[in-house]
Amino acid sequence: MQLTSLQQDISSTVTWSLKEDLGISPDGKLEQNLDITAELIPAESNAVASIINREDCIVCGIAWVNEVFKQLDALSGEQTHITWFVQDGQLAKENTTLCEISGNARILLTGERAGLNFLQTLSGTATLTASYVNELKDSKTQLLDTRKTLPGLRTAQKYAVSCGGGNNHRVGLFDAFLIKENHIAACGSIANAIAAAKSNHADKKVEVEVENMDELQQGLNASADIIMLDNFTTDMIEQAMQTTIAYNKNNNQDTKIEVSGNMTMETLKAYTAAGVDYISSGALTKHVQAIDLSMRFS
Repeated sequence: MQLTSLQQDISSTVTWSLKEDLGISPDGKLEQNLDITAELIPAESNAVASIINREDCIVCGIAWVNEVFKQLDALSGEQTHITWFVQDGQLAKENTTLCEISGNARILLTGERAGLNFLQTLSGTATLTASYVNELKDSKTQLLDTRKTLPGLRTAQKYAVSCGGGNNHRVGLFDAFLIKENHIAACGSIANAIAAAKSNHADKKVEVEVENMDELQQGLNASADIIMLDNFTTDMIEQAMQTTIAYNKNNNQDTKIEVSGNMTMETLKAYTAAGVDYISSGALTKHVQAIDLSMRFS
C-alpha cells in the first residue's frame, strides 16, 4: 500500500465523516462548526480531555483522530493539541489513557464521535488480526486480508491489518489478479485465463481460485503464482499441498498455496499444520467489533 494513497484517503474519509456529523451533504462544502449541542457552551471555553480504552486492544487510527481535529481547527481558527501516549500497533491494556487532547471545548466535543469512530473501528480490526496472527506464530503461514472491507475504509482497514501483524492481499482490482469461477467460465478454461493474465500484465502476480483437485492440477500446469483452495476440507488441503510440493520440485516451479473460506480460530492450526503458505480471511475486516473507548473531560 502506498503511503501517499493512505494519507490522501485519511483526509478524504475524515472530511466525509465530519460532513455526516455536521449535517452537510457529501457534495457540499464543509462549513463552520454546525454542532448545535456544542454551541450551548461559551465559545471561549477551553477544556482538556482524555481517550481511554475499556478493553485490551491493539491501537490503530491515530492519524485519523489527528486529522479530525486538524480539519476542525482549520474551520474554526482554533488550535487543538493532542499528546499520544501509545503508537499504532501497540498493545494497550484496558483503562490505558491513550492520549490527552486540549483546546477549545466546542471543538473537542464536535470531534469526539468522529475521532472515536475511526479509532475504535480500526483498533478492532487490528486487535482481531493480532489474535489470528498469534495462532500462526510458530508456522510459515502468513495471514492475508481480503477486499471485504467497509465501504470507504479500504486502505484504512488494510493499514489496520498490518498494524495487527497481518499482510495485505491486494488493495483492489488493479494491483494483482485473482481469477475466480466466473472469470474462468468467461475465458473458457483455467489455462486460458492464466495465459491471458500473464500476457496482459506480465508484472502482476496471477492467482487462481480452485474448487477441486482437478482444477488444482490445471492451475499448476498453467504456472499460476498462487492457487487459492476454496472451501477445501482439511484432508483435501493436505493432499493439495503434497501435490503442489511434488509438482514444484519436478518442474522447478514455485506456486504458492492459499486457503480461504469458512475460516475460524479453530481451523487455523489445522490448515497451518498442512503447510499452506497463506490463509486469507474476510472476517478481519467485515466482522468488525469496535473497541470500547471513551473520551472524558478532566
